[in-house]
Amino acid sequence: MSRPVPFVHPVFVRYLEVDQQGVVFNMWYLAYLDDALTAFLNAGGLPYGDMLESGYDVQLVHTELDWHGPLGYGDPVAVQVGVAHVGRTSFKLRFDVLASGRRVVNANTVYVAMRTDGSGKCEIPPNLLSALGPVT
Repeated sequence: MSRPVPFVHPVFVRYLEVDQQGVVFNMWYLAYLDDALTAFLNAGGLPYGDMLESGYDVQLVHTELDWHGPLGYGDPVAVQVGVAHVGRTSFKLRFDVLASGRRVVNANTVYVAMRTDGSGKCEIPPNLLSALGPVT
């Protein structure tokens, strides 16, 4: 399955995500990234439910976020997703959160492939490797 490069996932800032300072509260950025991850995999040919049915999942183990500006209620937001690194059991995605073309946040997140039976991490399965695509 062909996915646009860069992959862009739209987000709409909801009223409940904005704090008393009038900007998106920091925890919501992790939700935006998580939503973008599932959309990225789906666009790469691996719906999240299919991954679970295959007996594995991915677990976030590390994230670094850098803020460059605010987001407010109703701002049109796009999350760009790219593959920064793929290892044997883990991979790193690079995220850029943009509002009207202005970078608001950039993040790097490391995920580990895990078996859903509770037996721990595993090598990245072939269908996940395929869905990730090349390092960009």
